[in-house]
Amino acid sequence: MKSKTDFVAAIDIGTTKIVAIVGRKKENGKIEILGLSKTPSKGVKRGIVLNIEEAVNSIQKTVDDIQFTIGTQISDVFVGIAGQHIKSIKNRGYINRDSYDDIITKADIDTLIQDMYKIPIDVGEEIIHVLPQNFIVDSETGVKNPVGMYGKRVEANFQIVVGQIASARNIGSCITKAGLHLNQLILEPLASSEAVLTSDEKEAGVALVDIGGGTTDIAVYYDDTIRHTAVIPLGGDVITNDIKEGCSILQRQAELLKIQYGSALGDLAKEEEVVSIPGISGREPKEISCKSLAYIIQSRMEEILNVVIYEIENSGYFEKLSAGIVITGGGALLKHLPALVKFKTGLDVRVGYPTENLASDTMNEVNHPMFATSVGLILKGYEYLEKNESKKPAAAIKVEEQKQPVKQEVEFVEEKVLVKVDENNDDKPSLFNNLKKVFTNIFDEEEGAEM
Repeated sequence: MKSKTDFVAAIDIGTTKIVAIVGRKKENGKIEILGLSKTPSKGVKRGIVLNIEEAVNSIQKTVDDIQFTIGTQISDVFVGIAGQHIKSIKNRGYINRDSYDDIITKADIDTLIQDMYKIPIDVGEEIIHVLPQNFIVDSETGVKNPVGMYGKRVEANFQIVVGQIASARNIGSCITKAGLHLNQLILEPLASSEAVLTSDEKEAGVALVDIGGGTTDIAVYYDDTIRHTAVIPLGGDVITNDIKEGCSILQRQAELLKIQYGSALGDLAKEEEVVSIPGISGREPKEISCKSLAYIIQSRMEEILNVVIYEIENSGYFEKLSAGIVITGGGALLKHLPALVKFKTGLDVRVGYPTENLASDTMNEVNHPMFATSVGLILKGYEYLEKNESKKPAAAIKVEEQKQPVKQEVEFVEEKVLVKVDENNDDKPSLFNNLKKVFTNIFDEEEGAEM
């Protein structure tokens, strides 16, 4: 049986909320969620960090909450990345092996993938993910996994996800300032796909549409392979803002109105239904027709769906989506939204819940479309760790047994990593000696305090 310390932690930095989640893989391969915490997001807009200090405070709060909940401290985390700067490009690469007599190994494929990280891209951008589409071995096409085959020339088509360096660095800076170590940045639509899509849907052809507060993320799968990804800088927040402006009410009132009485189809709303909204600072209350509210929502939702349809068509797989569209994210629960999506696209539609890979005894709170990305980050985190077997899941330290402050302990972890990574640096002995002095001083202080 796995110990309580054998877990993976992740943080979903969204426009409206920041979620910290901790999960552990059980013997049957399902994920047990040990803890979940969310707090209102500040300093983030449309998936991009605009205020480091505010974002760090929000992250720190939700991390403190989850550490209190599970009774352990987290150190290493996986973090999602989105934003309108994300784009995907196609590329093709190959390697020529020395001999026909040796089988193709995983190391050969890793070399091919690593070569893709060296392709020229625009200034100010960096490659976040390299996703193999299919392989060609000595002109034999349609190979899904060439490992174990014989062949001299190995080619592959790749989907390469690119984002702005500054945006990724800002996210990393927030995580570091919050006293944590960033394991890997993971594209959010890939994480959401992992949480809500079935293997049959990915094989038949499916488009995932994750409607968040600030962005709408898209991932297109066909033949069990990711074919296209995109991030649209429109989400639930623009709908809320339209309601605020159209009804002349406060932002928080508009959000509640959208959630409780909103509909994505104006024709299905009842004209006689009216909602009374308290007036601002003692003024007369406002009466808002549910039908008028629905038409405001439908107008903006159709605009978002038009961009979604454009991106799916741009992938070249619109006509091949036998499993249709899966909508998820906090915006997916908008009343009558599946009907509107089906009307606009002509495809089958379902709402995606992150239950596909969760253990049956996990907390009910997690079973909500708004946590699809968070659960997916845990799944992608385990996938990353299994590929990098030397990296173990984040070791937890019992809070009640920890004598030093949290941030001080994290600083030691980061310094250890620096020493390990910088093995060929000439300054290594002096850095190691400095660390040794730091630890020696601390232990001396502790012994002095006990005496």
